[in-house]
Amino acid sequence: MNSPLSTRRLFLQKGLALLAAAPTIPTFLDRTMMALADPLDAKRVQQPTGKDGRILVIVQLSGGNDGLNMVIPYADDAYHRVRPSLAHNADTVLKIDNYMGLHPNLAPLKALFDDGKMAVVQGVGYPNPNRSHFRSMDIWQSAAPEIEHPTNGWLGRYFDNSCNGIDPHVGISIGETMPLAMMGQRITPLSFDRPETYRYRGADTKSYLELNQPGEAPATQPATRVGNTRRPAESATEESEMEFLCRTAMDAQLSSDQILRAAGQHKTKAPYPGGEFGNSLRTVAALIAGNLPTRVYYVSLGGFDTHAGERGRHDQLMNQLGLGLSAFNADLREQGNEDRVLVMTFSEFGRRVEQNASGGTDHGAAAPMFIVGGGVRPGVVGRHPSLTDLDRGDLKHNVDFRGVYATLLQNWLQSPSKPILGQQYKLLDLIKA
Repeated sequence: MNSPLSTRRLFLQKGLALLAAAPTIPTFLDRTMMALADPLDAKRVQQPTGKDGRILVIVQLSGGNDGLNMVIPYADDAYHRVRPSLAHNADTVLKIDNYMGLHPNLAPLKALFDDGKMAVVQGVGYPNPNRSHFRSMDIWQSAAPEIEHPTNGWLGRYFDNSCNGIDPHVGISIGETMPLAMMGQRITPLSFDRPETYRYRGADTKSYLELNQPGEAPATQPATRVGNTRRPAESATEESEMEFLCRTAMDAQLSSDQILRAAGQHKTKAPYPGGEFGNSLRTVAALIAGNLPTRVYYVSLGGFDTHAGERGRHDQLMNQLGLGLSAFNADLREQGNEDRVLVMTFSEFGRRVEQNASGGTDHGAAAPMFIVGGGVRPGVVGRHPSLTDLDRGDLKHNVDFRGVYATLLQNWLQSPSKPILGQQYKLLDLIKA
């Protein structure tokens, strides 16, 4: 096997030289090098799956969101009785009906709800709920409670099953780590906290980083492709590992340029809130506007583990959530993309019904989810769980979260859900026909 290419300059020199080679060059390297030489010819590397199709954006509310103070049963005496300092007064709640309403700081989302751009799914959870952050998050992200140590997620299996032949642009996670939900067996999506820090995080990352040390591209012009003959893909050779790394590095270099270009060129009047959450949503909107072929984006809002002094902290988080999702929707509307993007919020569990002695709430079970976008069938789905018929002090779920996933997979992303989730779950009336 050839020795590792030590710098980006050398990498590009050797890569461009490949174009002048005999027809023995593998087809994927030929396509990728042509695209690297001409960034406008990105379709040689990527198939435009999300460029003109539907897009799903996942918003993870990390730490265990208090669903009872997000979708508030303001007319239930039990709510006020067991939460003497945490309950919101009925006259401040943004009423949906004569029983429940939204948190006072979710006025931007209430406007979307009233405009027919949002659905509330009540009482979402799963049988025998686990109250550990790590285990419950694994369950939600893998959608496989029966597997103790999952290695792939429900979105990763979607990529593997429905996006064969598509490059890692099919999914992008904004954050420092790749969530389990996005991990597949064959496809590893992209992950970065800011566009300028985008790095390849797949196999042999060290060698990839060595390939992409700063340096200028060679001044020589790339060789011209001879003829239009389609070259057959070669079988694996002793150099296949290096060939794969070359392909991955070239694809990553091209995609990094695209991501930076999209993020830098996007202009919007949407009033995003400051902080990581608002910046993450702004980045996602910019990449959508930049016509990346991404089907699924993933962002997070943390800080929901409110065991003590919950009221102020949760109020602040609801403000961030409402302002962020409202600005994101406004941005998409400016772009003309509002009807082809759906947002799904989730948390690993809700909180207990009764507040604790520290003015907070402990780990619970069922909680609501929001689905936001122009393609949603608006309204309330499911019934609010009883506040008196409890499971060890927690709300009992009425909707299995995998039913929400199945609905989004089948009716939004238009992919069969059974191969991904292991069985067919009942679909919900969430998506417009």
